[in-house]
Amino acid sequence: MALITQIPKNNHEEYRVSRNDFQGHDLINIRVYFVSEDGEMRPSKQGVSFRAELLPEFIAALNKAEAA
Repeated sequence: MALITQIPKNNHEEYRVSRNDFQGHDLINIRVYFVSEDGEMRPSKQGVSFRAELLPEFIAALNKAEAA
């Protein structure tokens, strides 16, 4: 997994954007991580993964959302 960035969500959670290969597929992952009881950051079930080839479409959609 290649971590791209971490964005704070609140005091106990953060968004992590990463790029990795899963079963031969180049994927972008945006996942919520939380502080577990042992103090470690763990991935939650909240998030999305998509093929990296769709990244330009997601960027365009996010740009539209920012402009709205």
